[in-house]
Amino acid sequence: MQNQTPPLILTFGATDPAGAIGIQADLASFAAMGCHGLSVVTSILISDTARIEDVQAVDADWVADQARVILEDMPVAAFKVGAVASIENVSVIAEIVSDYPDVPLILDPFLTAMPDQGQDSEDMLIAIRELLIPQTTVFVASAMELARFAETWREPAAGDTMLADAMRVIEMGCEYLLITGTPGDVHEVSNTLFDESGAVRQDAWQRLPGSFSGAGSTLSATIAALLSNGVDVPEAVFEAQEFTYAALSNAHRLGMGKLTPDRYFWARESESEPGSDTDTKPS
Repeated sequence: MQNQTPPLILTFGATDPAGAIGIQADLASFAAMGCHGLSVVTSILISDTARIEDVQAVDADWVADQARVILEDMPVAAFKVGAVASIENVSVIAEIVSDYPDVPLILDPFLTAMPDQGQDSEDMLIAIRELLIPQTTVFVASAMELARFAETWREPAAGDTMLADAMRVIEMGCEYLLITGTPGDVHEVSNTLFDESGAVRQDAWQRLPGSFSGAGSTLSATIAALLSNGVDVPEAVFEAQEFTYAALSNAHRLGMGKLTPDRYFWARESESEPGSDTDTKPS
C-alpha cells in the first residue's frame, strides 16, 4: 500500500558545505515540517561556519534543466528562491515559476555574507525587482536588506523610509513582505509583515546571545513548508518565527565560527523524555 505523499517544495539556491544556509538548510527545515524537499543548485559556495570565501555560479542552462526535468516528474506545492548568483539565473527562474502561477513563491535572495559583486550586485537586484518580485507570495528581507534593495529605485535616504519602501514592494506585485529586524526594543528582535493594507502583524522575540548562520534560511524555508501544508500566510509567518526561535535557542556550535540552528530540536527533546506523551514536533 502506497503511503500518502508529503508536500513537495522546490528550492533554488546555493550549496553550503557547512549546511548552515542555502539548499542544505532548506531541506532540513522542509523535513522538520513534514515536507519533501527538491533542489536546484544555482551556485556552489566555498564556506565554513565563519564565512563564505568564494562562490561559483552555475550556468543558467543547467539551472533551467535541473528545474524542468524535476517539474515534469513531480507536482510541487511551493517554490522557494534563495541566492540566485547571477542575472541569468534570475531570468531563467522567473520564466520557470511563471508557468506555475498558482504555486506560492517564497523569495529570500539575500545572503549577507556573500562576497560583494560590485555593479553585478546592483544589476541582479534590479533583475529580482523586475522579474521575481511581481510573482512573489512572501518576500523575506531584513530592514537593512530592504533599504539596500530600495536604492534600486530611489536615492539613499537618511530618514526612516521603511514603510514607504515596504509599500512600494507591495505595489510591484508582491503579496506579502516580511521585514526582519524592524525598529523596536534593543533587547528584542522585531519582525513586521506587510500586505496591500499595510502592516498585518508585528512579532517581537527576545534577542538571543551569540552570532548565528542560517536564521534567515530557516525562517523562509519554514514559511514555504507551512504554506505547503495549507496554513495561511499570516499564521505561517508567526509559526515559522516560533520554529526559528526554538531552532536558534537550541543552536549548535559545529565549528569555530557562528552558531548553526538545530532544526531537529523537537526530535532530540522527544528522545530525552522516554515515555512522555508530549509531542514536541512542529505541527
